Amino acid sequence: MSLRLHAPVVLPCDPSCAVLRDAVVDVVDGRITYVGEFSSAPEFDGEVRSLTGILLPGLVNTHAHSPMTVLRGLGSDLPLLRWLQEQMWPNEAQMTAADVGTGMLLGAVEMLRHGVTTSAEMYFHGPELVSAVLEAGSRVVFGGAILDVPGMDWKSLTGEISSWIDADGLRFGPGERVELAYGPHSAYTLSAAQLSSIAVEARARGALFMVHVAESPFEDEAARAEFGSVPALMKASDVLGGRVLSAHSVHLSDDDIALYASFGVGVAHCPGSNTKLASGIARVPEMLAAGVAVGLGTDGPASNDDLDLFEEARLAGLLARVSKMDATVLGAAQALLMATRGGASALGRDDIGALEAGRWGDVVHIAADDPAFATGLDSPDPQLLANLVWGSGSRRVTDVWVAGEQVVAGGESTRVDRHEAQAGVTAVARRLRSVNL
Repeated sequence: MSLRLHAPVVLPCDPSCAVLRDAVVDVVDGRITYVGEFSSAPEFDGEVRSLTGILLPGLVNTHAHSPMTVLRGLGSDLPLLRWLQEQMWPNEAQMTAADVGTGMLLGAVEMLRHGVTTSAEMYFHGPELVSAVLEAGSRVVFGGAILDVPGMDWKSLTGEISSWIDADGLRFGPGERVELAYGPHSAYTLSAAQLSSIAVEARARGALFMVHVAESPFEDEAARAEFGSVPALMKASDVLGGRVLSAHSVHLSDDDIALYASFGVGVAHCPGSNTKLASGIARVPEMLAAGVAVGLGTDGPASNDDLDLFEEARLAGLLARVSKMDATVLGAAQALLMATRGGASALGRDDIGALEAGRWGDVVHIAADDPAFATGLDSPDPQLLANLVWGSGSRRVTDVWVAGEQVVAGGESTRVDRHEAQAGVTAVARRLRSVNL
C-alpha cells in the first residue's frame, strides 16, 4: 500500500517544530518514506490525497486507563485517595473482562476522533483490551496493572505479562499496533521489594515499566519517611536503569528531577486529571530544562473526564505559565511536541510521534474550516502554531491514519459504529450501578 498525503501545511514535529508549506507525507507499507515540500518530492507511484488543512503526527497519550469510560463521572468531586477507595476500586471489582473490552473500544474511538493514535494503558484483562484496540485500529502500549491488595496476587499478575511477552513478543499485531509492558500501580500499593522484582522482569525483556509516582502529596508518606521520595526509593530498589515511565510526577524535588534525567526516566504529565483531583501542578519547566523526556497523558476518563490530548497540551502550557508567573514559559510549539515527539520519547519509542522517514505512518489531518484558522494557513509560523494549540485543538480533526490505514474519515471511525460502542458502555454502566446500589 502506497499513499501520498498532500496538504498546505505539514508539521513533522521535528525537534525545532518546523512548519512545512505545500508539503507531502509519503507512506509505503505502513511506514513513512518521505516528508517535505511538494516541489522537492520524489516521483510517487500510489494513491494521492489532496487535503486542505494541516497534517501532523498522531498524538501519543502516555498515560491512560481508558476502559474507565464505563465509570465516567463517578466520584467527580472527591480527592484522589477517596476517589480510588470509594468509587473506582469497588466498581472495578465488579467489571468483567468483557466490560473492559467494551470500555476500551469506546475509549479508542474517542481518542482517534481527537487525533490520538497511541495510548499507554495501565489496566486489567489485557487480551480483551488489546482486542478492542485492534478493532478500532489504534495503537496501545498495554501495561498490565499490578497491585498487592486484597483479592489480587501481584506475583500472578506479573507472571501473566512475562508469559505473554515470552509467547507473542514485545510488539505484535498489524503495523506493530500492540506493545506489552508492566504496570506496577504505585509505591503505596506495592512494596519496594515488589517493585524491584517487577523491574527485573521488565528489564530482562526490554519492556516498559510504568508506575504512578508522587501524584498527590498524601499518597506516599511512608515511602518519603523511609527513602525521602519515591524516585529515591526506586533508585535504592534498583528499579531504574531500564525503560521507566513515571506517571503524574507532580511532587518532585530538584534531586528527584536530576535523578530522572540521569537515568533517562520518562514522565507522563497529566494536567487535566491533576487539576480536577486537586493533586497539584507538576514542575514541567524544570523537568524539560533538566532534559527529562516529558509526554502528556489524559489519565482515565473517570478522573479527567475526557480523552482529549489537545486539551492536555493547552492545559500544560497554561499551568506552566501561571505556576512560574511567566507568559514566555512553554509555548505552543513546545506543548505540541510534548503531545507528539515528547510522548514517544517518554515511552522509549522512536517509531511514532513524528512524521519522519522510517516511523510508522500515523498521521492526523486538521481541517482549516474553523474560526481558529480564519487568519489563514499562510499566517506566520508562530501564529499558526498558536492558533492550532491554543485556539483549535481537536475539534477539527477530520481524518486519521494509523500505519497508513485510514481509521477516521469525516470525524468518525471507519471501523467501529460509534453509537453501538456508546450503547455498549451504557449497558455496562447501568449494570454496575444496579450491582453497587
